[in-house]
Amino acid sequence: MKSVLDVRSVRKSFGADVVLQDINLEVKEHSVTVLIGASGSGKSTLLRCINLLETIDDGEIWLSESEITAINFDQDSARKRMGIVFQNFNLFPHLSVLDNITLAPKIVHHNSAETSKQQALQLLSRFGLEVKAHEYPDRLSGGQQQRVAILRAIATSPEVLLLDEVTSALDPVLVAEVLQLVAELRGEGMTMVVATHEMGFARRVADQVGFLHQGRLLELGKAEQILDDPQTPELKSFLQAVREAGRL
Repeated sequence: MKSVLDVRSVRKSFGADVVLQDINLEVKEHSVTVLIGASGSGKSTLLRCINLLETIDDGEIWLSESEITAINFDQDSARKRMGIVFQNFNLFPHLSVLDNITLAPKIVHHNSAETSKQQALQLLSRFGLEVKAHEYPDRLSGGQQQRVAILRAIATSPEVLLLDEVTSALDPVLVAEVLQLVAELRGEGMTMVVATHEMGFARRVADQVGFLHQGRLLELGKAEQILDDPQTPELKSFLQAVREAGRL
């Protein structure tokens, strides 16, 4: 499989605070990479750097055959090729579910209103949300809002979907429906990079799991290798804490 995303020796700091150090990560087409680690380990910053919401200090990020961090590269064109979903939904409250999903295809990708509408309705139907098409976000549960946010992100057929702690703002009861949607997207071959605290989900869907600690990618490998046979004391300590919290 070809490489869709290639992060090479990336470094990022905020003032004197170094938050990413020498990050190397390759994501293959149709694969799921799950990032784990404690809060503040750098997972969200890495996703924001990949999406060019943050400027890296050193290194390179490649999207397919394009070095998107190169000087003079059109960053907007790179963002059009990716989708990103944050933990707080970020749906437009004054727009219906349907209008939220069709906005980017129409405005950013210049698709016709009718084509955008039909594709959005197909997405909603495929994932059991067609009855919510004309509702506004405040009429939806948190789980439904997050699922709509994910559908909005994939409506433009991105080369890679970035998911940043998409279940963190949800009640435990609602987590499962969001994770099920992500699992279904995996089954359809969507390339994804997912930052999560859900270890069971990581075990179930990840092609590779990366463990970040204090801005470094300390371990990277198959889920069973990372979760069952940790090599570094930092990962062993993290997994022990997760077990004690009943999340592994």
